[in-house]
Amino acid sequence: MIKPSSVFLIAVGGGTGSGKTTIVRGFAERYASLGVVALDQDSYYFDLSHLPAPEREEINFDDPRALDHDLICEHLEQLGRGEAIEKPRYSFATHTRTGEFDRVDPAPLVLLEGLFALWDPRVRTLAGLRVFVDGDTDVRFIRRLRRDVGERGRTWQSVVTQYLATVRVMHHLHVEPTKAFANLLLDTTQAALEDSLKRIDQALAEVSPIVAAMASRKGRS
Repeated sequence: MIKPSSVFLIAVGGGTGSGKTTIVRGFAERYASLGVVALDQDSYYFDLSHLPAPEREEINFDDPRALDHDLICEHLEQLGRGEAIEKPRYSFATHTRTGEFDRVDPAPLVLLEGLFALWDPRVRTLAGLRVFVDGDTDVRFIRRLRRDVGERGRTWQSVVTQYLATVRVMHHLHVEPTKAFANLLLDTTQAALEDSLKRIDQALAEVSPIVAAMASRKGRS
C-alpha cells in the first residue's frame, strides 16, 4: 500500500484546447517508473439522466458548478491515503454517467487535469504543484473544434455555438483567474511538449526535491 506521506498531487488546469491532456499524458509516460495515475475532471460531470434530453443540452457545462467537486476531492483524499477509487464513466453524447466505473489504484504521483483543476481551494491545498496551461485563443479554439467533432460526435456548428455562448465567457470568468494560483505557467502555442515537460521537471525539483530525486534514481521512461 502507498503511504500517504509519499503521495504527491499535481493539478493541471487551463483553458479549453490548451494542451492539458497532452502534457499530462507526456508527464505520465516520463515518470512511469516512479508510478503515476491521472484523473480527468471530465469524468466528474454531474449525472443528468433525471432531465429530458433537450434540457440537458441547455446546461452550461463550462460552469464549474457542472462538476462534482466534492467527489473529486473525496477521491483525491482516498488516493492520498493509499486507497483505490472507482472513477465514474461519463458520456458526452448523453450527458449522463454510464453506470460503469474505472478502478484507479494509488500511486506515488497523482495528476488531476481539467478546466477547473485549480478552481477548488480544497484541491489547491492538496496539490504540491499547480500548473496552468495556456495558449493562443485561436489555436485553443481550433484544437477544441477538432476534438469535439472528431472524438465527441459534435457538429462544427454546435461547437461554434457553444463556444460563443458559454465557453469564451466562462473562461474569462472562471478559468483564467485560476492562473493566479499556479506555481508554473506553460504556454503550448509554440513550445514543444518536451520543453514543457522539462519545465515541469524543474518546478517539481523546486517544490518537492524528494519526489524529483526519487524519479531520478528510478530513471524516467
